[in-house]
Amino acid sequence: MATGAAQGGKTSEKPRSKGRRAMIWTLVVLAVIAAIFFGIWRWAVANQSVSTLDRIDGFFTSGDAALAAGPVRLGEADRQRLYVWKPSGETDGLRPVVVWIHGGGWNAGDPADYAFIGRNLAAQGYVTVVAGYRLVPGGEYPAMLEDTAAAVAWTYRNIAQHGGDPEKIALMGHSAGAYNVVQVGLDRRWLGDERLPDNAVDAVVGLAGPYDIFPFTSDSTRAAFGGWSRPEEVDSFTYVRGDAAPMLLATGGDDETVDPRHSSELAAAITKAGGTAQAISFDGMGHAGILMALGRPFDRDDRVKTSVYSFLDGIFAQPAMPDARPASDAAGARDGTE
Repeated sequence: MATGAAQGGKTSEKPRSKGRRAMIWTLVVLAVIAAIFFGIWRWAVANQSVSTLDRIDGFFTSGDAALAAGPVRLGEADRQRLYVWKPSGETDGLRPVVVWIHGGGWNAGDPADYAFIGRNLAAQGYVTVVAGYRLVPGGEYPAMLEDTAAAVAWTYRNIAQHGGDPEKIALMGHSAGAYNVVQVGLDRRWLGDERLPDNAVDAVVGLAGPYDIFPFTSDSTRAAFGGWSRPEEVDSFTYVRGDAAPMLLATGGDDETVDPRHSSELAAAITKAGGTAQAISFDGMGHAGILMALGRPFDRDDRVKTSVYSFLDGIFAQPAMPDARPASDAAGARDGTE
C-alpha cells in the first residue's frame, strides 16, 4: 500500500512539472519579445525614426480609433497635407479637437508618420488633426506658421463633418511643431490672416519646444530663420500676452536637444503677464522620450499622457475615458527646451 501511495504521488507531480516548464517557456518567450521591443526602442531613439514608432504603436492599437479623412491637401508642397482621426464607433454629439503639428527641426517630418498620435488621442475621445507644413529649403519663416494657421482654419471650417467641435480646438506639437503651435497661439496675426476669431484656439500644448531661439545657434534655426530681416520677430517671448489661450509647456528634464529652460521661462513670462501657463519637466526623460511616451507600448511611463489628458480634459470639461488614470507624479517646473 505504501508503494502504491508513493507511485500515486509521483504520478500527481507530473502535471505540476509540465505546468512549471510551460510557465518557464512562457516567461522566456515574453523576455525575448521584451528584448526585441527594447532593441527597437533604442534604435528608434538613436535614429529618431518616427515611422518605426508608428509601426510599433500599430501592434497595440485595439481598434478604438479610425482614420476619418486624409490626406487632405492644403497647398502644392508635399507636406502641406493633413489627416483626421476620430474615435471608433458612434459618439454622442461633437467631440473636442486636437490639431497636432510634428517636429523635425523645420527640415524633416511627414504627417503620415504620426498616425500614432491620431490613434492615441482619438482613443482618448478627441478628434485629431495631424498636419504637416512646408519644410526647409522652401519652408523658411514664416511659411511654417502660415501653414500651421491654415491647418487650424481648415479644422475650424470642416471638422464638424468628422464629428469634431469647431468651438473646442486645442493645438499640440513637439519640438519644432511646439514652436509652431505656441507662436500661432500667441501672435494674433496668423489666425487673423486666416480670418479666424482670436478665440478660435482654446488651449495649446507644447512638448520640448524651442521658444527663445534668437540668436540662432543651431544649423536648423539658422536655416529656418536666419534669412529673416527682423529676427526678434521669430521669438515666442516677443508675443507674450495675458489673454492668450491657456498653455501647457512640457519638457524632458534630460533633454539635450532643447534646453528645458525654454518651457519654464516662457510659462513664467506668460504667468507674469496675467495669462495661464503651466510648465512641467519630466525627470529622466529626453527630447525623443517625451514624444515616444504618447504611443504604445512606451506609455507605460504614463506621466506625459496623463498630464496632457488632465490639462485638455480640464479645458474642455471632458469626462475621462474608462482606462484614463490620474496624472502621475511629474516633476515640477525647472529651469532648463531646442
